[in-house]
Amino acid sequence: MLIALALPFAVAAEPALLQTEKHALNIETVARGLSHPWGLAFLPDGRLLVTERDGQLRYVTAGKLSAPISGLPPIAVGGQGGLLDVLLDKDFATNQKIYLSYAEPGADKASADTNSTAVLQATLAGDSIKDTKVLFSQQPKINSKYHFGGRLVQQADGNLFVTLGDRGSRREDVQPLSTHIGKVVRITNTGAAAAGNPFAAKADAKPELWSFGHRNIQGATLDNSGRLWTHEHGPQGGDEINITKAGLNYGWPLITYGEEYGGGVIGKTAAAGLEQPLHYWVPSIAPSGMEFYQGALFSGWKQSLLVGSLKFGQLVRLEIKDDKVSHEERIRIGSRIRDVKVHPDGSVYLLTDEDNGAILRITPMK
Repeated sequence: MLIALALPFAVAAEPALLQTEKHALNIETVARGLSHPWGLAFLPDGRLLVTERDGQLRYVTAGKLSAPISGLPPIAVGGQGGLLDVLLDKDFATNQKIYLSYAEPGADKASADTNSTAVLQATLAGDSIKDTKVLFSQQPKINSKYHFGGRLVQQADGNLFVTLGDRGSRREDVQPLSTHIGKVVRITNTGAAAAGNPFAAKADAKPELWSFGHRNIQGATLDNSGRLWTHEHGPQGGDEINITKAGLNYGWPLITYGEEYGGGVIGKTAAAGLEQPLHYWVPSIAPSGMEFYQGALFSGWKQSLLVGSLKFGQLVRLEIKDDKVSHEERIRIGSRIRDVKVHPDGSVYLLTDEDNGAILRITPMK
């Protein structure tokens, strides 16, 4: 494995050069001044749409941040909670619809003692959003600031995958199908359970469920065949990547390659009927954001899986062969990477999870 040369922690406004296995990279700062940016989308007019965890949604135009877009619902901000992912509808050019995942307060919205992950559909209308509708709300709501999951992926037919965490303290609710805790759900773009979900006919199961046995998924993407790939945080080791299939049990907390914080065994590493990860990391890299590279700029990265690392400040490039990781390259960026997105022009955009967070753009050195 090649560990690439480190980039200075303070990224300069001028492009910085970084040598990696396949390409020499230019890394430039597109914008700075964001408060823990979490999700990023590319608008057809060339602007960026970015979320900040503290509850702000902004445009980025030629490197400048807009004022916050108005019309957002109440958001429970604290710990790992707040405004999370943003996704443009596949027909955005005609309907201007977007989806937002966020920490939704409970009934007592003033104190936000309880919360859970929710998904909002809205119409983007200039400096505000309108026609807002909550499509999904994770149940049950609990008092926690952790493990919201929150990544959004849309299939070609318009259905949405939503990743959901175990909320940090409710691992006992991950295996039962009667909760949304530690699950991936699949819903229509109107909020109904999608047709063909694997547990729809099971009396004691939530009809939205797609898969279960997850700890905290913060990376999700589709491959060329339309299959869902996810990665999730393990406990002090055992971060893992899975091809996340309908009806399968991915094991948490019955199996894991991690351990209790401070030490201590959690379950086993394998058990019958529970899916083994396609790839896992010990120690943890704290993955967040993930996308297959299918652009034209980086010929050496074709079909690589790009993963952000919060813990080590890296972009991790995984080469995939026969649904296995055949090679891993770790590219040192120097800041916590929250999201990874491939622009239509083939460049790679990264969000840095900081008080003074940045949007970085990576291109090959000409």
